[in-house]
Amino acid sequence: MTHPALWSQLGAVVFSGVMGSALIVLRLRAAKKPTSLRKIVIPPLGMSTGFLMFAFPPMRIPWLWGTAAFAIGLLIFAFPLIVTTRMERREEEIYIKRSKAFVFILAILFAVRFALRGAVEPYLTVPQTGALFYLLAFGMILPWRLAMLGEYLALKRNAEATERTSG
Repeated sequence: MTHPALWSQLGAVVFSGVMGSALIVLRLRAAKKPTSLRKIVIPPLGMSTGFLMFAFPPMRIPWLWGTAAFAIGLLIFAFPLIVTTRMERREEEIYIKRSKAFVFILAILFAVRFALRGAVEPYLTVPQTGALFYLLAFGMILPWRLAMLGEYLALKRNAEATERTSG
């Protein structure tokens, strides 16, 4: 008979793989449709509700660990996503350009997060590990989406300025 923690670990790996694959598919499909302010802003807002997990005592981690995880997401993991995500105007709509490196970068980020998870799990409980990696993911997504928002608004302003001068 196997140890329950092993099944928990295996379940987390499988779930993470399925979610990572779903994210890649969704991002590739999203590039075929125009983007909007709502599509850029809603994911980090929705994800921010995850901070409620810290109301549950088993999820709590030391402030320093949480700050470090958020900073790693912010300063290291967000960078490749920001650099490879570009937008373009096609007719009246704004689209996210599909990057050839995007799938590769997400796969690398997933592998690095998976390796880091293996390094910290011996020292933390499963809920604490989840909380730590939630903060890392939020630190990665927030600046990426803010960069997308800035580019989207700039393209919108340029389009409006062009319309005013030509019409």
